[in-house]
Amino acid sequence: MNTASTSITARRSRFRRSIEPFPFRVTEGDVLILRELARHRFLRSTHVAALVGRSLDRTNDRLCRLFHAGYVDRPRAQLDYYPTSGSAPMVYALGDLGAGLLAARGIEFVNPEWSRKNREAGRPFIEHQLEIVDFQVSLDRAVRQRDDISVIHSDELVSEFPERPRSMRNPLAMRVGVSHNGKAQEIGLVPDLIFGIRFSDGSRRCFMVEIDRGTMPIMRADVAQTSFARKMNAYLAVHEAKKHESQLGWKAFRVLTVTTDRSRAQSMKEALRELNAAHSSGPSLFLFAIRDELRSSDPIAYTWEDGAGRQVRMV
Repeated sequence: MNTASTSITARRSRFRRSIEPFPFRVTEGDVLILRELARHRFLRSTHVAALVGRSLDRTNDRLCRLFHAGYVDRPRAQLDYYPTSGSAPMVYALGDLGAGLLAARGIEFVNPEWSRKNREAGRPFIEHQLEIVDFQVSLDRAVRQRDDISVIHSDELVSEFPERPRSMRNPLAMRVGVSHNGKAQEIGLVPDLIFGIRFSDGSRRCFMVEIDRGTMPIMRADVAQTSFARKMNAYLAVHEAKKHESQLGWKAFRVLTVTTDRSRAQSMKEALRELNAAHSSGPSLFLFAIRDELRSSDPIAYTWEDGAGRQVRMV
């Protein structure tokens, strides 16, 4: 790209598309960007660069062109970032035109109204999705540095699930009965992320991930109300009922919980000990990490703690 087109790109509005976007041709590299946005829902420009293996400058140029041509969106909820974080990487989402291009290439979407969903998405939801991607990108980078393990991504795991009812829109959704203080209820459970680690001998370990941003109460007296203890109770019930075998086709799994600080992690472990009276698998099923500590390391190198306080590595 020449100097003139660089200055034009720099002067364009962050959130308003140009009436006359400069002409460009959609490349196979652009299609790869669109696929990653469809897969992850929201991505920072830095995420996109890492996922597609391009320099950040080159990625920003293509994202800018795709935005002004209508293939990707810049959710306006991120405007909240800019009064205090003007240099924060831009957040992108798949636009209607981009979804149409992917649909023409055989990718099916349950709900095609991507731009409407992007406009309706609030900042807390976007931030949560971005933290999930932070974890996944960090995991991918860590595994690429090793030759003895590889990542099994969620789409590959889902493709290996046993036959699922056609009415179930989310293949990760599970329903399970839980009880607390003598009250029982059936609730739904959807992990934030699933992945596997494959070893050189062909064996694998499967994980479910929960990204906790500190906004959900840890304990509540009423099992009908949302709490992190209720979520842990659901995972314990999934394990006890062997739903991971019948629904996911896994022999075993562990739940990785990334939370905000050590005090909150300790409260989660204390809640888990209360639940453990009815579930013997409790302490070893859950591994806990502190978000900022994990960001300075990576999921593979990080020393996790299980529910009993024992130090554990993922591999």
